[in-house]
Amino acid sequence: MIIYAILTIVNFKVITAGSGRIAEVAARFTLDAMPGKQMAIDADLSAGLIDEKEAKARRKELEGESAFFGAMDGASKFVRGDAIAGLLITFINVIGGIIIGVAQQGISFAEASHAYTTLTVGDGLVTQIPALIVSTAAGLLVSKAGVSGAADKALLGQLSGYPRALGMSSFVMIVMALLPGMPTLPFLALAGGAAALAMGAEKKRVRVAAEAVAEKLAETAKTAPPREEPITDSLKMDDLKIELGYALLSLINGPEGSDRLTEQIKALRRQIAGDMGFVMPPCRLLDNVQLQPNEYVVRIKEVEAGRGSVFPNLYMVMDPDGQQIDLPGTHTTEPTFGLPATWVDPSLKEEAAIRGLTVVDPATVLSTHLTEILKANISDLLSYADVAKLLAELPKEQHKLVDDIVPGSITVSGIQRVLQGLLSERISIRDLSTILEGIAEAVSFTRTIPSITEHVRARLARQISAANLSPMGYLPILSLSPAWEVAFAESLIGDGEQKSLAMAPSKLGEFVTAVRDGFEMAARQGELPVLLTSPGIRTHVRAIVDRFRPHTVVMSQAEVHPRVRLKTVGAV
Repeated sequence: MIIYAILTIVNFKVITAGSGRIAEVAARFTLDAMPGKQMAIDADLSAGLIDEKEAKARRKELEGESAFFGAMDGASKFVRGDAIAGLLITFINVIGGIIIGVAQQGISFAEASHAYTTLTVGDGLVTQIPALIVSTAAGLLVSKAGVSGAADKALLGQLSGYPRALGMSSFVMIVMALLPGMPTLPFLALAGGAAALAMGAEKKRVRVAAEAVAEKLAETAKTAPPREEPITDSLKMDDLKIELGYALLSLINGPEGSDRLTEQIKALRRQIAGDMGFVMPPCRLLDNVQLQPNEYVVRIKEVEAGRGSVFPNLYMVMDPDGQQIDLPGTHTTEPTFGLPATWVDPSLKEEAAIRGLTVVDPATVLSTHLTEILKANISDLLSYADVAKLLAELPKEQHKLVDDIVPGSITVSGIQRVLQGLLSERISIRDLSTILEGIAEAVSFTRTIPSITEHVRARLARQISAANLSPMGYLPILSLSPAWEVAFAESLIGDGEQKSLAMAPSKLGEFVTAVRDGFEMAARQGELPVLLTSPGIRTHVRAIVDRFRPHTVVMSQAEVHPRVRLKTVGAV
C-alpha cells in the first residue's frame, strides 16, 4: 500500500499536474499569439520578402503548431482523468470487496478487508505502472515541444551535450552511495551510467572538433582559384538601388526599430502599393567608397536619379515657413524640396520641437527623398512583367474583359504604355478594372495611345477630381483663357501619334510667364489650383508645364466630375 500510494502521488501530483499545466499554458499562449503571427506572415508577403508558396507553408506550420498544443491540452486532461479514475476505482474495489465478502461470502469484516485490500492494491500496482509510463511520456512530449526532432534524440542530445554536468552528477551519486543507510548498489549503478555517458559525450565532442579542424585545413590546402563569374552577370541591372557612404551604414546596421532605413523602405513599398496600385521592385542597398562619407545616391536602372547628404547622429530641423534656422548646427538644404534646414545635435531636439520647428531623423530624410524620386520616376519602374502580373491577378469576373481586348484590340505593351502615362502624372492605377473598361471603349474608335490614355482619364474623373480637392472640399481651378486655347489648337500639326506642337519660342515664353503669374497669384490667396484646359490640347500643355512646374496638375474639362464643387481662382 505504501508503494502504491507513492506511485499514485508521484503520478497524480507531480507528473500529471505538471504536464497538464505546461500543455494548458502553451496552448493558451500559442492561440493568443496566432493573430500576430498571421499578420507578420501577411506583412512579409506584402513587403515582398517571401512569396505566396512560402507564405502558405508558414501558415500551414502555424496551424499545425496550434492544433498540436490544443490536442496536447486535451490529451493532458485524459491523462489526469486516468489518474483520478485509478484512485476512484481503487476505493470502489476496496469498499465493494468488503461489502461482497461480508454480505455474500459470509466471511468476517477483518478477513474481507485483508483479502480484498490485498487484491485491490496488487491490481492497482499492475495498472499504475502503465499509467505512470503514459503520464511520463505525455510530460516529455509537452516539455520538448519547443525542440525540433524526435523526443528520444532531443533528450539524449541535451543530456549528452554537457559532459561536465554528467561527470559531476556521477561524483555526487558515488558520494551518496558511500553514506551510511543509503542503498549502495542502485547509486553505484546510476553513477556508473552517468560516468559512461559523460565519457562518451566528451569523446564525441573531441572527435567532432577534430573533424571540423581537419575539414577546414583540407579546404585551406586546396586553395582552389576563385571561380570566374560569367560575363553575362555584368549585364544584370538593378531597377532600384541606393548607394551609401561608409558613414551611413549605421542606418541599415543599427538596432531594430522604426528609425532603421530598411524598415522605412518596407513601409514605403507598402504605401506606394496602396497609393499607386502596384508593388515597386525591391530596393538594393550597398556601400560605395567613392562617395563622401555622409553622401547617398539613388539610382533607377543604374542611372542617377537623385543624391543628398545626411548625418546619422544628428537631426534635421526645418522651419515650416521656409526660413533659416537660428539653432547652432550645420546649415544645409533639404534634399527633397530644397528648403533651408539645419543639422542639430540630439540635445537640441526637444527645444526645436517646443519652438514649433519640424524635426526629422536621418533615415526619414533619406526615405522622404526616395519617395519623391520614386513618384517622379514611377512610370519607368512599371515593366511588362508587372503589367502581365497585374492582369493575371485581376478577379475572375474581369478576365473575360481582358480576353476580349488582348491581343485583338490592344497588346499588353499597349496597356503598359497607357498605365505608364497615368503614373507619369501620379494617377493611381489601383482601379485597374475601370482603366481596362476605358481602354475597351477607346479602342473602338482610336488606336493611338495618347487618345486612349485621355479617354481613360475621363473615365477616372471621380478619382482624379477627388485627389485634387482642397481641404474645404472644392476643386480650385486655374482656367486656360480662350486666347491660349485657340493658340495651342492652331499650333498643332500632324495626325494621331504624330501630332506635335509647333509654337514659336517667344509665344511659349509668354505662356510660361503667364502660368507662373497665375499660380503665384493663387498661392497668395492660399490656394493650390489645377490648370484646366480643353481635352484636345491637355497633353501638349502638360508637356510644357512639366518642365518648369513638375508637380502641377493639368486637367481637362472631361476629367472634372459633375458632382464636384468648383472654385475658379483665376485664369491664364
